Amino acid sequence: MTDTPLAPLFSTSGGDVAARVDGLARAVDATAGRLDPALVEEGAAVVRRAGERLRLASDRTVVALAGATGSGKSSLFNAVAGIELSAVGVRRPTTSWAMAVAWGDSGTRELLSWMGIAERQQMSLTSPLGSTTDDTNLDGLVLLDLPDHDSTEVAHHLEVDRLVQYADVFVWVLDPQKYADAAIHDRYLRPLARHAAVTMVVLNQIDKLPPEKWDGALQDVRRLLAEDGLAGVPVLAVSALRGDGVDDLKRALVRRIRDKQAAGMRTGADVEHIAKAFEQLSGDAPAIGLTDSDRDQLVDTLADAAGIAAVADSTEKTLISQAVAATTWPPLRLIGRSKSRAADDGVVAARVQRPAVDVAVRDVAEKSTIGLTPSWVQSMRRAVVVPNRDLGDVLDSAMASTGVGVGRAPAWWSTVKAIQWVALAATVGGLLWLLALAGAGLTGSTSAPTVAGVWLPVILAGVGLVVGLGLALVTTVAAKSSARRRARGVEDRLRDTIAEVARARVLGPVDAELAAYDQARRGIAQALGRNA
Repeated sequence: MTDTPLAPLFSTSGGDVAARVDGLARAVDATAGRLDPALVEEGAAVVRRAGERLRLASDRTVVALAGATGSGKSSLFNAVAGIELSAVGVRRPTTSWAMAVAWGDSGTRELLSWMGIAERQQMSLTSPLGSTTDDTNLDGLVLLDLPDHDSTEVAHHLEVDRLVQYADVFVWVLDPQKYADAAIHDRYLRPLARHAAVTMVVLNQIDKLPPEKWDGALQDVRRLLAEDGLAGVPVLAVSALRGDGVDDLKRALVRRIRDKQAAGMRTGADVEHIAKAFEQLSGDAPAIGLTDSDRDQLVDTLADAAGIAAVADSTEKTLISQAVAATTWPPLRLIGRSKSRAADDGVVAARVQRPAVDVAVRDVAEKSTIGLTPSWVQSMRRAVVVPNRDLGDVLDSAMASTGVGVGRAPAWWSTVKAIQWVALAATVGGLLWLLALAGAGLTGSTSAPTVAGVWLPVILAGVGLVVGLGLALVTTVAAKSSARRRARGVEDRLRDTIAEVARARVLGPVDAELAAYDQARRGIAQALGRNA
């Protein structure tokens, strides 16, 4: 997931609608696997339909005639076409399948095939039949005669539900006797109120009412439509049988065809509707996320839980013991041998406190989702908390592979050790010489080389002792300083290891979720025509 805008789905034919669909596509991509799968799939379906529709004959306007059995829908279809294309009356009391007629054939066949209308149900009028005025010239129109929405055949109203998703303009055909029927209002008109801009209503068979009742019937239809959320939708009185109002309907359709906005308006309404559902579930507030302090705190907590301070302290003590054992005066080394052996094996192994690790991971997940909706909180837990139930084991393994490097002895230890043996040899040699002189003194006179009036064996023994003890003192101080540096190095390496694990297993997934949220938020805003 990145913040780089996706390539536009459409060319200039898409215009602003293309940008909004692109925004929805970004939101769908970001929320897949994170939000309600049904909503994400619905959003993906809108994106797919929009992309396909605006690529296929975008200069065509698809108008669907929909209505109940007996509303005269098919008669109206024929009246608009100017020729009997759809069977009516006793030969076809209900419309069993969608019929389509297109004025002009450019790109229409591919468009209708995409809509799932079989070739045998497609017809084309390459030119208006008979004389026609410019304001009733229907070039560019694709007119559908849908099955009856109230048919007892389930397949019929399922086909209506399917094709309603594809139409650019809806013309709902009502009749004077059943225009208040709840079936069409509850199932179609009210749910499709968001498409008011591309909706028209025809009160057909108006000839069945006395002329003085026409206005009252039309006003009542408008009242019911307003209750459905469709106030202001054009309502036309038509008699398909006598031809009353048919030209008015054609003119209204021509206006839709000429402005070439119907497909975009329909798509825009679909995008806005689903984008609002995404916004309600996903939210629109910018994520606060994690501060640098939060990230450092996670590493500190994991380091404490892993006990790296204890490991470093143990390492320091072991290094001091080993250094003293290796560089001190040999007689002192013999005295402290048992101690140094214990210290050699005394580095404390890491013992990760798993409950503390689990709490730290949960805390980070909760902090990162402050201000986000429950859906994103749950998504963050799935992405961060659930996969890290074994994080304690991962830290154990990572620290074990890092090692503390206690076994590597510095080169200066060997040099000091050699000097100490020379000092010991001088001391022992001087003492043995003095013992020999003392034994010789018992049997006669004794003599030995002198330096500045002091016997050489005395100088050897004294210098050896002073050098050995003095060097032992100096090397102990140096060993402690070196041990502290190396222990800090061990602690730093272990901390770096923990930080790397934290980034890979915790902070990386957190950032990925926050990036997905930000992409979703920006995509939703773009789909709604707003700035993020």
